[in-house]
Amino acid sequence: MNLINLCAKRPSLALSNSRIRCNFGRYKSEITINSKEIEQTLDNLPLAGYRVVDLTRILAGPYCTMLLGDLGAEIIKVENPQNGDDSRTWGPPWAYNKDSNDKSSPESAYFLAINRNKKSITINLKTQLGVQIIKDLVKKSDILVENYIPGKLDKMGLGYEELKKINPKLIYASITGYGQTGPYAKRAGYDVIVEAEAGLMHITGEEGGEPVKVGVAITDLTTGLYTHGAIMAALISRMRTNQGQRIDCSLIECQVASLANIGSNYLIANQEASRMGTSHPSIVPYQRFKTKDSFIMIGTGNDGQFRILCNAIEKRTLLHDERFKTNSGRVKNRKELIDILQEKFIEYDTEYWLSVFSDKGIPFAPINNIKKTFEHPQIIAREMIQEIDHPKAGKIKLTGIPVKYSKENPRIRLPPPTLGQHTHEVLSNILGYSEDKIKTLVEGHIINQ
Repeated sequence: MNLINLCAKRPSLALSNSRIRCNFGRYKSEITINSKEIEQTLDNLPLAGYRVVDLTRILAGPYCTMLLGDLGAEIIKVENPQNGDDSRTWGPPWAYNKDSNDKSSPESAYFLAINRNKKSITINLKTQLGVQIIKDLVKKSDILVENYIPGKLDKMGLGYEELKKINPKLIYASITGYGQTGPYAKRAGYDVIVEAEAGLMHITGEEGGEPVKVGVAITDLTTGLYTHGAIMAALISRMRTNQGQRIDCSLIECQVASLANIGSNYLIANQEASRMGTSHPSIVPYQRFKTKDSFIMIGTGNDGQFRILCNAIEKRTLLHDERFKTNSGRVKNRKELIDILQEKFIEYDTEYWLSVFSDKGIPFAPINNIKKTFEHPQIIAREMIQEIDHPKAGKIKLTGIPVKYSKENPRIRLPPPTLGQHTHEVLSNILGYSEDKIKTLVEGHIINQ
C-alpha cells in the first residue's frame, strides 16, 4: 500500500508533501514520517482493520481496550460530554497544559496511564440521537466493550440482543462486578470491594497483621486481561462461524480464578489460607529478608537452589541438617530455618548480598521503589518507557508495551486523547455525517466539538 492509498483508507490523515498532518480537533500535531513507517504502524499490527466501540470508564474496561489498541485496533472511546471518563479528574498528579493560556482542565496521570492508542468522542447517551450514533457506529465496528450495570444498556436500546440485529458479527463484551446473572448481578463492582469479598485481601498483608489491599487495582487489571483474551478468542471463533457473540466477564469471577494455588489448596485439601507477608505457603525459603540497610528478596524453588544459597552465604551446616534437606522439611520447620537465615542476612547491606548472589543461579532481587524500577537497566533496554507528544500536555512519558512480536511492532501510535478530540473526525469520516448534521448535534448538546 502506498502513502496516498493509506491516507485514503485512513481519512484522519491528510497528505502534505513528506509530512503527515494529524487533526486533533482544536489541537494539532505534525510529525515527520515516511510511508514505510506508516504502513508498519497502521497495517502490520495483529488487529489492524478492527474497530472497537469503547463504552467503558475507570480501569478494567479502559485497560482492556488499551490492550486491543496497542495491537492495532481502532478504539473509539465514547465519553460523557460533561466530564468524560471519571478518571480524567483523578488527580493530582496532573500533566499540566503546555500552553499557559489554555485554562481547560489538565489531564490526570491516572487517565493517561490507560488510554493511549484511542480516539475520544463525546455523546450524550441519554438522548435518542446519541443512542442512534452508537448504533451507526456498531454497524461499522467489530467489537463493543462496556462496563455498565447489567440491564442499563438494554433499557437504552444498546443491549446485546438489540445490537446483534444491527450487526450479527458484533462481539459484545460486558465487564461487571458480579456478572450478568446471580443474586449479586445488579451490584456495582469496585476493585477494592471485590478484593475483600473474593479472598485476595484476606491473604495480603503481614503474618498476624491486618488485611491490606494490593498496591495497584489488580482485580481490575486482571479482569481487563481476561476480557482482552476472551475478545481475541471470540474473533478467532468468528472466523469459523461468521457470527459474533456476547462475552460476560466479572471482577469477582476473575478474582476467584486468580487465586490459583491458594484456591486449589482449599478445594483439594480444605486448607484455609492466611496472610504470610512475602512468604510462600509451599516453598521455603521464598521471601523477603531484612539486610543491614534495607531488604532483599530470595527464592529457592528446589533443593538444588537451596544448596546454592547455603554455600553462597556460608551456612553449609544447614545442608546436613535433616530438618532442611527437602522442601517439605523446610516448610514444616519454616520458623527455625528463617530465623537462622535472617540472622545471617542482617550482617551485611543489600548491595553486598546482591554481589554475592550475582550469577549464582538462584532467584534474588532488591526491593526497588518506583524510581529505581524505571531506572532498571532491563526496563530501559526493553523500551518500557516511551515518550510521546500530547496535544495539551506536550511531551509525556508512558509505560511501554510489554509484549514483543517478531513480525509486528506494537507501539504507542496515538497519545491518550483529550475529551472529544476525535468527535468530528469519527462522525464525518467513519459515519459520513454531513457538516449540517454535525452542527445540529452540537447545537442540541448531543455532542461536544
